[in-house]
Amino acid sequence: MSTQNTFRTRTRPTATLTESITARNGRPAKRPYDTDVTRLLPRWLLVVVIAVIIAFIAVPVLYILFGSVNSDVAVARGEYFPSEFTLANYVDIWSTVALGQGLLNSILTAGAVAVASAALAVSTAYVLVRFRFLGRLTILRGLLALQSIPGTLLLLPVFVVFSNIASATGVQIIGTRWGLFVTYLTFALPFSTWVMVTYLRGLPKELEEAARIDGASSGRILRSVVLPLSWPGIVVSAIFAFLLGWNDVLFSTIMTTPNTRTVAVVLQVLGTTQEGGAVPIYGQMMAASIVCAVPVVALYLIFQRYLVGGLTAGSVK
Repeated sequence: MSTQNTFRTRTRPTATLTESITARNGRPAKRPYDTDVTRLLPRWLLVVVIAVIIAFIAVPVLYILFGSVNSDVAVARGEYFPSEFTLANYVDIWSTVALGQGLLNSILTAGAVAVASAALAVSTAYVLVRFRFLGRLTILRGLLALQSIPGTLLLLPVFVVFSNIASATGVQIIGTRWGLFVTYLTFALPFSTWVMVTYLRGLPKELEEAARIDGASSGRILRSVVLPLSWPGIVVSAIFAFLLGWNDVLFSTIMTTPNTRTVAVVLQVLGTTQEGGAVPIYGQMMAASIVCAVPVVALYLIFQRYLVGGLTAGSVK
């Protein structure tokens, strides 16, 4: 009896503690020392930081949106919220400058660069990752070194090379879409290849080995095994190449004609246009900016599931 009483006495505080941390609805109550170890900031400070970040993003976007439906004089006066809404700016931008031609040139050039760089990058990266040969590390280091060279240093050499090719062969490169395509591909391919090298290193080799045992060649393995599993990396490299051609102003200003100007150059021309020789057309500038941002936003919305997820989860058990 004394032993049982002693055991009950010793176990009673435990039962009392268990009852005290149990909520009335039957669920365990949260202990004061239970905290989320993955949270870096307190909840209130996290809310403040998120609110500040959203404000930094939303305020400029709303200013451009409100300015696109406002008059040029009102925007020049610093009016943030328009007193009178008008859609005339969205109608006038197509006649003030060749915005439609610029959008077409950018979509064709940047889209071709995105497709070509992604296709070349995945095949090149597969060879560099899965095969061992002399000069492999030199190629990888060379691709990485190309990323450290600014574009301003390469503008004159590229222009001189294209001019010499035109003089020797009679084939005009400067001022054409395909000349701009070759220029953008030169800068997009090294980065896209490195993205795919990093991605393919994480793919399991067991899948390729199983396909090779079944008699598949390296080309068949690349088409049937590697490509379906590499879509997230391919999309990332393609979007980077697309944005490179879409946002470029330096090379497109020098190497295009009025008929082959990209949308970035058209926006630059629109920014120097003035209404009546005095007031810049701020409203049309902001309306054109909204229109030019639509293709990029649509691209992210379409491929966002590939940007945030991987397709190889659970492929090897």
